[in-house]
Amino acid sequence: MPYVLISTQIRLEVGPTMVGDEHSDPHLMSILGATKRSTLGNNFCEYYVNDAPRVVLDKLESLGFRVVSMTGVGQTLVWCLHRE
Repeated sequence: MPYVLISTQIRLEVGPTMVGDEHSDPHLMSILGATKRSTLGNNFCEYYVNDAPRVVLDKLESLGFRVVSMTGVGQTLVWCLHRE
């Protein structure tokens, strides 16, 4: 999977960080130390780590991912990364 989206809410800049959805690469999620969670009211799961986004970005960079873009959506920060 060459693309990864990670996000966090602005008030949670120190974590947790959302690192994937229920269809994400389980091996990559294991490397990041992510756990799958389902939020009450959602019919889907997401992977989270307790690390700050900066720590997650450092881990993904060491795995060959590069930031393609970053934006703020309401109270959420989102990074898109790609690996060749």
